[in-house]
Amino acid sequence: MEPTTRVELEEVRAAVRELCARFGGEYWRACDEQRRYPEEFVAALTEAGWLSILIPETYGGAGLGMREAGAVLEEINRSGGNAAACHAQMYTMGALLRHGSEEQKRRWLPEIAAGRLRLQSFGVTEPDAGSDTTQLRTVAERHGDHYRIYGRKVFISRVQHSDLLMLLARTTPLERVRRRSEGLSVFIVDLRTAGERLQVRPIRTMVNHETNELVFEGVEVPVEHRIGEEGQGFRYILSGMNAERILIASEALGDGFFFIDRAVGYARQRVVFGRPIGQNQGVQFPLARAYLNLEAARLARDRAAERFDAGQEAGTEANMAKYLASEAAWEAANVAMTTFGGYGFAVEYDIERKFREARLTIVAPVTNNLILSYVGEHVLGLPRSY
Repeated sequence: MEPTTRVELEEVRAAVRELCARFGGEYWRACDEQRRYPEEFVAALTEAGWLSILIPETYGGAGLGMREAGAVLEEINRSGGNAAACHAQMYTMGALLRHGSEEQKRRWLPEIAAGRLRLQSFGVTEPDAGSDTTQLRTVAERHGDHYRIYGRKVFISRVQHSDLLMLLARTTPLERVRRRSEGLSVFIVDLRTAGERLQVRPIRTMVNHETNELVFEGVEVPVEHRIGEEGQGFRYILSGMNAERILIASEALGDGFFFIDRAVGYARQRVVFGRPIGQNQGVQFPLARAYLNLEAARLARDRAAERFDAGQEAGTEANMAKYLASEAAWEAANVAMTTFGGYGFAVEYDIERKFREARLTIVAPVTNNLILSYVGEHVLGLPRSY
């Protein structure tokens, strides 16, 4: 795949902005208030082909890369929307495209690209394992030509709006492997046929994220739905996690620039004591500092995306991009809230809604403290901190 030129990337951004203009603040406020899935918005994105941007043209997708995918999600959030409603269909491609069989790709990717099939859910996190993925307890027991899944997952989003779930489960007991990262396998679970053996329990959170606890009680998954070799799933899932972190960084950047756009506009027109508040250093300098940090985080995201697209190891860059973008977005969120003052708490300005959404990326999909420990150990060569 040839790298996209700057002009082409701007065309992607412009087209996404045009689509998002059809779904303004009133639409997103209604979804938030009603705790409703933005079905119309996701359908429009699907129809326009933006959710299949990473799927190769051979399978009906756009065949573009992480830079373009990141631009799509960034522009959605910068417009005031929430790309989290549909981002999993992008980052699950990291594992499926790189490690799925040709038969699996031909079975699922054209249907996903056409919008007839949704892969919108990613099942890794568990109640007791948390960030320590190697300690997960969900098991997949082999029974001839299928596996039976038993266990619990938590904070698994969009299950009610997905046909397929990408799942990480243990196929070899922890005590029987040499390294903790061994013995884990990745599966594609067909949620449409899971039946009563899968219990879905919604978890209400501070954002409209439709997340759930899942209880697997013998859900059957055909062997041909396993991605790659048995026991190598942790390595495979890292491809998806790196993609996820680059894309989450893109969403955080979109949030951050949303706050800057709105706060700068407000600071220009809001007059107090006979002058626009943006003339005051106490307002202007924090906005400028937040903008600088966002631009720096954008460079880190771009570097991570370029390495990922080139097939190079991008774990360090993906982690750093996610950290820097989420911290910069949260800084911008607080600056915007301060700039708007009391009006920042008013629902009609959209600041409070996006403020809640921006806080999520500090702790998910990986907490920023864990990224600091990763950099300390794997980049700086310091002793492991946990």
